Amino acid sequence: MKPPILIPILGDQLTPDISSLAEADPGDSVLLMMEVADETTYVRHHKAKIAYILSAMRHHAERMRALGWTVDYVRLDDPANSGSFTGEITRAIDRHQPRAIHVTEAGEWRVRAMLEEWEGRFALPVMIHEDDRFLCSHAEFDTWAAARKQLRMEFFYRDMRRKTGLLIDEEGQPEGGQWNFDAENRKPPPQRDLLMPRPLAFKPDAITREVIALVAERFTNHIGSLDHFAFAVTHEDAQRQQARFLDEALPRFGDYQDAMLTGEPFLWHSILSPYINNGLLDPLALVKEVEQRYQAGKVPLNAAEGFIRQIIGWREYVRGVYWHEGPDYGSRNALEARRDLPGFYWTGDTDMHCMAQAIGQTIDHAYAHHIQRLMITGNFALLSGIEPIQVHVWYLEVYADAYEWVEMPNTLGMALFADGGLLGSKPYAAGGAYINRMSDYCRHCRYDVKQRVGEDACPFNALYWDFLARNERKLRQNPRLGMPYRNWEKMTEEDRAAIRDQAARFLNSLG
Repeated sequence: MKPPILIPILGDQLTPDISSLAEADPGDSVLLMMEVADETTYVRHHKAKIAYILSAMRHHAERMRALGWTVDYVRLDDPANSGSFTGEITRAIDRHQPRAIHVTEAGEWRVRAMLEEWEGRFALPVMIHEDDRFLCSHAEFDTWAAARKQLRMEFFYRDMRRKTGLLIDEEGQPEGGQWNFDAENRKPPPQRDLLMPRPLAFKPDAITREVIALVAERFTNHIGSLDHFAFAVTHEDAQRQQARFLDEALPRFGDYQDAMLTGEPFLWHSILSPYINNGLLDPLALVKEVEQRYQAGKVPLNAAEGFIRQIIGWREYVRGVYWHEGPDYGSRNALEARRDLPGFYWTGDTDMHCMAQAIGQTIDHAYAHHIQRLMITGNFALLSGIEPIQVHVWYLEVYADAYEWVEMPNTLGMALFADGGLLGSKPYAAGGAYINRMSDYCRHCRYDVKQRVGEDACPFNALYWDFLARNERKLRQNPRLGMPYRNWEKMTEEDRAAIRDQAARFLNSLG
């Protein structure tokens, strides 16, 4: 009997037809799945994020065994576990004496570097397969980017619409006569009602309970709670969550995707990104189902288009930017922000009700939706001048769907403008008025959203104007910031000084 092919399956590759298996023979292959300490601690991931990934991996191993594959599974608490991917490849080679290694490309630069050194280290042929779960290959994105001075997502998104044919009519034009219905997707939150959709909550089974106990014992100094763990950890349950979203939340997702409500972490959002990003759900199949719902008259166009844009627009785009820009992207700091991340990002203990809500639900659920990430925690970090790498690490730690390829460009580029405008045409900076318009947070806050200065003034207000003043040399010529700067110049010198003093005193209070 000839030696087998060793096929490592990484924790975000939980897809039965992953590219490394496309031409593999179950009778001639060994799948290697590894829980390693390096991957749980290179940043201090949220306890629930670790539990979710490990449980999903263990359930996937059982699924692949049921499909006829031989799975060599290394648990985190295995006394012989080396703690690293390369160490576990070394041990697996000793066990199986493979003739070659086949693996699907890694999603992050850090892991890609490991994979690329295996052939030389182990003196074995190593075939790295492209990850075909994405619409846009690295080469295709590089070609697209090379023809442009600015990498605007909107134009990339239109190309992906044309490529897939999603929401394209018989004349080759976008459904409804326009590409983007975002202007219809900014409604403030409605009154809370009993018919608000709720995502499914999955009771942990024996495998998940075992993982939760392991995480609770081993990662005591990591952020987050395990008390609210309700993730789907199997393909079947992820499909059930998908069906719940399509049936109950998608029809109003467009209208309220930017809305925020106290005590309501999920609203009309899908809660599907953790399952898409680790392979339990197929993103293309999902958006095709969304299109079918629109064509059947079950979903309005603004909802269908808005959701499809998040998947084939933003998700594909930020992955393209991540790989196109290279490993040094994470060190960019165009606005020279140097302040440390405040301690309340790990506790939620702050009088700013909006921040307490976004961070509190993050601690409880390892989840916050995109507007909470962009316009609450991200906006505060931008306005306060917090060092981008610290904010990046926090986002990577705390969200169950956060992998570096998707999180880093969203954080450094979109939220913090640290790439100098590569992703966004302007900084997404806003004062308290935006938060008040899109949420009920300000009604429950001890600060007054209408005040700029004074003991009770909303911190976002002074911070917003201080941000513009502090960065005027770099931002004054941005055409999208002309009006705010003109408003700043219209203020009296005394008012400007008072606002900047208010911001300085608040920032100094952060420590």
